[in-house]
Amino acid sequence: MSLPIGLLCLTLSACSMLAPTPAPHGEVQGSSTSGSELAQSDVNRFATLGMRDNLDSLYRLLDKLYRRNPAEWKKTAASRELAIKRVRDAIEARQSWPELQGKHDIQALSLALAPDFGGDRAAAFIYGAADMIIVAHGGKTRFYLIDGFDAQYLYNAARNMEIASWILNSRKNAAGQPLLLSNDMSESERNISFEREFGKIIGRIDLLAEMTTEKYKRAGISYMQNLVGGSFLQFLPVR
Repeated sequence: MSLPIGLLCLTLSACSMLAPTPAPHGEVQGSSTSGSELAQSDVNRFATLGMRDNLDSLYRLLDKLYRRNPAEWKKTAASRELAIKRVRDAIEARQSWPELQGKHDIQALSLALAPDFGGDRAAAFIYGAADMIIVAHGGKTRFYLIDGFDAQYLYNAARNMEIASWILNSRKNAAGQPLLLSNDMSESERNISFEREFGKIIGRIDLLAEMTTEKYKRAGISYMQNLVGGSFLQFLPVR
């Protein structure tokens, strides 16, 4: 026996109201295509996008650090936004950061995490981390066919980020206070957003290191396959 049309519509409407609404999770945002991609291999393109995302992660970390440690940005700028812009401009222009005494790479990172460092520690830390990552990529932020990577340097950079994250969470200054407030694991709050951002950076660098290793290994395998295939995979005459 079929249901009346009105009752059927009412039943379907009630079911749709009770069904859970899918939560929006976003979607993949592809980068716009540019002519420069013609001079990039797949690995070059992946590395360029990875560098862009890693620097964006560091800028997010800087904003988080400034929000939790407002006394830091007040040492060098009139506002948090201006302080972030100054650090970003210095990183992307490959300029030295004045408070780091001309140091770069792991020397800059070490100084930024020294207990007696008196400058804007948040800025110095992010600058040092960014500089170290860029140095591990050959001193560049965009990569083309003429560029190559050293897988060991990339691997070392990922480990350096792990060490830097651990120092940031564990080392104290002379007064026994954390160098910078970051993750909060108190009874009232559980904020590990810093840890997640560090994890993204480390994961991207490790993946590029593995891809670099695989690239050269696959080149050798392809050569052997072509060599063997050249002897056994030839068409035979039929007349």
